[in-house]
Parts: sequence; structure tokens; C-alpha cells
Amino acid sequence: MAGITPVLTALARGPLADWLTNPRGGVDERALREAVQGRIVLVTGASFGLGEATARRLAHAGATVLLVARTEDRLREVVKDLADAGADAYAYPTDLTDLDAVAALVERVLAEHGHVDVLVSNAGKSIRRAIDASYTRMHDFERTIAINYLGPVRLVLGLLPSMRERRGGHLVNISTIGVRIPPAPRWAAYQASKTAFDVFFRSVAAEATADGVTATSIYMALIKTRMSAPTRTFDNVPGLTPAEAAEVVCRAIVDRPAKISPWWADVAEVVTAAVRRPLEVVVSRRFAVGHQRRQQRPAGSGLPTREDEL
Repeated sequence: MAGITPVLTALARGPLADWLTNPRGGVDERALREAVQGRIVLVTGASFGLGEATARRLAHAGATVLLVARTEDRLREVVKDLADAGADAYAYPTDLTDLDAVAALVERVLAEHGHVDVLVSNAGKSIRRAIDASYTRMHDFERTIAINYLGPVRLVLGLLPSMRERRGGHLVNISTIGVRIPPAPRWAAYQASKTAFDVFFRSVAAEATADGVTATSIYMALIKTRMSAPTRTFDNVPGLTPAEAAEVVCRAIVDRPAKISPWWADVAEVVTAAVRRPLEVVVSRRFAVGHQRRQQRPAGSGLPTREDEL
């Protein structure tokens, strides 16, 4: 078995595993330029990871990019890099958990640019923590629901009216495959908040399409960013780099499909719905065994015992 483990690890990190696990990106360069040239694109969570990679890709393709994030210094560094390269980019430091700040952001963006053609809702927060470690941490749920649901909802509500009045616009939600598969242990705060916005987003899409506003939900599997890094379980799981994931976002903007997800997601939804109860029993038992083993680890053993806040 010792010889098999490195082989399995190598396969999990290989290009074939990535191709099988993650949604596909990639668009023709000319098509991307035609889709975004002269268009105003607002990207949240744009100071790091996928948001930064998406903002850079779209700016270099000719879009006017409005970068939104909480980390002001880093945000301005990215904008300066883009400006030095001749791209059209603007920094809008905003804490999306502050709904008044989001309202002010909308007011300022519309005053300075008139409208937004494409909204990429990417900012998010992930917490991986067992429920028995969360009894006294209600703030974890409040923060997660604020950044993953309430803030993005406020932003959509602020920008959608002008899109509908102009009879044009595109909404992109960077969601997670976690909303399409059964709930997993330790992910209660994250999966609940992402599912809430996914349902809101698809409901809005059903109404807005009559006014020429399109919407795409992207169900990402794993993106290797600083947000996923604390979860060591992901080390041997196939994932996309931020640049690769940005190509998926570009595909969404060019082709405007209703959804982009891994090829296996639809099959998984059908299968898990059919065997929901047995699957829940298996997952619960596996978690209970693992949790018991962690509880029995001696202090100072060097083995991980903490939960991950991403």
C-alpha cells in the first residue's frame, strides 16, 4: 500500500484528474475581446485569487474593470499594474459585509460610470468547522452569510434596475459544486450561505431574462487559492489555478450559458437524490469515526486537530 499512495497522489494532481473534476474554460481571444471591449465589468473579491485573475484577464481584453474588495492596499496595487499596462481599471475598496457600504458603492459606480454591463459576483468566505466547535461561534455564521449572501444580494439589487432599463446586462455568480451535492460535515456555514445566494440568483435570472439580462451560475469544484490553502484535505484534490478558473469566467461572459459546472454534476444530483438517506448514513458514520480518532490524538503529537477557517 505504501507504494500505491504516491501513485494515487500523482494521479490526483495530474491533468487528467483536473479535466475530469473541474468545469472547462477557454475562449477564442477575438470572441472575448468582442464580448468585453468597451464594456464595464464589476468584479468582487478582486484583490486576490480568482477575482484578481479575472479582473486582469478582462482588463487586458479591453474591458473597463471595476475592482471591488476589502483589502484596499492590495486592490490599488492590482489597479496600478493594470493602468501601467494601459488597461482601464478602477479600485473600489468596499467591505461587502457592510450593507450600507454596498449601497454607497452602487451609488458611486452608477454616478461615475452610468451603468455596469457585467457583474461577476466572486467575493466569498469559507469556514470548515465541526458543529460542536461552533456552539459559541455564532459570529462565524453571521460573517459567512453576510459575505456570501446578503452583500451579493444587495449588490445585485442595486445594479439590476439599470440593466433592466437598458435591456441588457449579464450576471455571473461564482458558486460552488457544494450547492449541488449533499451537505457535508463541517461545511454547515459555508454550504448554507452559498446555497442561499444560488437560489436567489437563479430566481432573479428567471425574472430578469424577459428584460434582456442574462445570468450564469458557475459551479466551481476547487480553485487553489489562499482561501483553500488551510484545508490540508485539498492538497491531493484536483483543482484549478486562479488563471485557469478565470478562463471559465471568460467562457461565461462570452457564451452566456445558464450554468457551467463539472460534467459529472448533473449525474451526481440525480444519483444522490435517489440514494439520499443511505448516503447520509454513510457520511455521518465516517465523520463520527474520524472525529473520534481526532479526539483520541495526544496533545503535542504534531497531527492536525484544528478546524479550518478559510
